[in-house]
Amino acid sequence: MKLKFGPATLVAAAFIGPGTVVTASLAGANYGYALLWALLFAIAATIVLQEMAARIGVVTQQGLGENLRVAVQQPLLRQLFILLVVAAVVIGNSAYQGGNLTGASLGARSLWGDITWVEFFREDIGINPWAVILGSLATLILWQGHYKRIEKILIVLVVLMSIAFLFTFALSKPDIVAILKGLFIPSIPAGALLTTIALVGTTVVPYALFLHAASARERWGRASELADEANDARIRAALSEAKADIYTSIPLGGLITLAIISTAASAYFGSSEQITGAADLAVSLQPVFGNAATYLTAFGLLAAGLSSAITAPLASAYALTGVLGWSTNMRGWRFRATWLGIILIGVVVSSLGIQPFALIVFAQVANGILLPLITYFLLMVVNQKRMGAFANSKRQNGVAALVFVIALGLGARSIWLAIT
Repeated sequence: MKLKFGPATLVAAAFIGPGTVVTASLAGANYGYALLWALLFAIAATIVLQEMAARIGVVTQQGLGENLRVAVQQPLLRQLFILLVVAAVVIGNSAYQGGNLTGASLGARSLWGDITWVEFFREDIGINPWAVILGSLATLILWQGHYKRIEKILIVLVVLMSIAFLFTFALSKPDIVAILKGLFIPSIPAGALLTTIALVGTTVVPYALFLHAASARERWGRASELADEANDARIRAALSEAKADIYTSIPLGGLITLAIISTAASAYFGSSEQITGAADLAVSLQPVFGNAATYLTAFGLLAAGLSSAITAPLASAYALTGVLGWSTNMRGWRFRATWLGIILIGVVVSSLGIQPFALIVFAQVANGILLPLITYFLLMVVNQKRMGAFANSKRQNGVAALVFVIALGLGARSIWLAIT
């Protein structure tokens, strides 16, 4: 199976955002390498779920939202599904977008400093210039409405982000034995449960399922019409490419997160110095590992924030137009209005100067709680009759059910901790 970059790279771009940088930094700084097993589970779960999402997009030539409308026939239940998608994906991404742009702004500021040469961007009127600039850049990228160009831009961002964080990882001289123990010997240190759930929640991102199904349809749009047996070979070829893409991009995203955890563990675990956010990681690495680590981390944060600031609005547009039965054409006015509204909300939230650290971590925990519900919806769709020979096998359903049960257990435990 050849290494390939495609729609799954958008998924990696989606889950490696400022929230992941913050959560991974906290996990490493506070618990060393102990929670790497949770990351390994999260990557395995992401591969299982995203493969099903991509298969749905290729086989049915529809996104997950459109398929949910077909799978759920009861009107009241369908409305509840739509409300859940709007709440979890659209409203959730509106909240995340402020953190995406703020995180990207922190990286840009660490690299190039504050912008003081434009009168409109005076601090006394509370406007974050970098958020405006980066939000405008995301708007220009999405406005073109050309999937393949957007995919190529995001592939470049993910590759550059990978180089930045992996070089920082190498500079930190990590403890390889400790990394292996953390990966394969599960443990939850005292007080680490919520961080464990957040680490899973920031990796297995529900909205990425909608993004992947729709992106796979865009990428392999000619492999259509399941009822026509002559197309089976084309569908299988497309699914083979999709799997190669998944097995390249998702593990790469996991490797980036591992690099961030390990860098934070090398720099902070066991020391008295505290880390409160992503900006702290970039700035305070300088005395430990030198200027190179500082600049690489800042660039990685910029790339992570910008890539997520593109994928979050895009996924929301696919999800909302799909579940409401609107056109999913990327140049349609409803599609554009959805992602543009989310970018504008993000710019406003970021420009208010709200410290996003606690809100981002809380949102990641909420994602972990919502994950079992989204997994159930995915299983419902991938087992419908219209999937034909490409529906889940018993083995695939068994693996997906295991992911569902573990995610359900983590979510239930977090709710119990919150109310007791």
